[in-house]
Amino acid sequence: MGQDTERRRELGDFLRKRRAELVRADFQLPPVGRTRVTGLRREEIAYRAGVSVTWYTWLEQGREINPSRQVLDSIARNMRLSVAEHEYVLSLAGYAPNHSTELAPVAAPAHLQRLLDAQGDAPAFAVSPDWTIAAWNAAYEALYPNVATVAPEQRNLLWLIFTDPYVRQMLPDWEVTSRHFVAEYRAEAGPSLGHPAHVTLVGRLLDESPEFARAWEEHRIERFASRERRFHHPDVGDLLFEHHRLIPSDVPDVHVVVYVPQPDSATRTRMRTLTRP
Repeated sequence: MGQDTERRRELGDFLRKRRAELVRADFQLPPVGRTRVTGLRREEIAYRAGVSVTWYTWLEQGREINPSRQVLDSIARNMRLSVAEHEYVLSLAGYAPNHSTELAPVAAPAHLQRLLDAQGDAPAFAVSPDWTIAAWNAAYEALYPNVATVAPEQRNLLWLIFTDPYVRQMLPDWEVTSRHFVAEYRAEAGPSLGHPAHVTLVGRLLDESPEFARAWEEHRIERFASRERRFHHPDVGDLLFEHHRLIPSDVPDVHVVVYVPQPDSATRTRMRTLTRP
């Protein structure tokens, strides 16, 4: 299946899933029958977006049509998609700017490794477009020792979140965090759906993890947002960080992730215990 075909299929699946979740009362529409209060019909979305029911049906079916940006904008507005979901729809149709369609590991240059090392007691790592962990500093290895020993072909952030028991034990909020990661990965991978690396990774995860399969089926889309992250390390106990992500201007396909110890916690002291035994 080619990338264009896969993107059309994902666009249709995504719109269908979101349409089924819309609350009819929010659109001043009566229930269907006596009990169905969610889900708009295709004709109800088509009417609001100013397109024919047949054309909208083809869009959800993944037919080979070329929707204009204006029409997709109208559909997104009328389905009340979030900004991240709207951008995802545009990216699937080829309209989102500044997205690479190459989903492949990217080597971290030496100066990027020096940037990671300069973070000191703040765990930091670099991820490629396919979410391969391309480089990390000593603090990240102290936080997550398996990063240095796992096979290179399995050193993928999404894969490790769902398959490494050590990661699950470290994250008290694993169920919430893992779903965040799936939604963020899906948003970033939209233009690369159908790429062999994406198909292989998702296929392996679907086979390996029922939790991933359930999260993937939800079609959730989220843009990355800095947030608080909590870990429980087996040696030093609870660690509290601010989770940030940076994009180097000279290596835009690589994202740098930094966990900054919360200043009002014991995290920095505990990280020093791990990195300077």
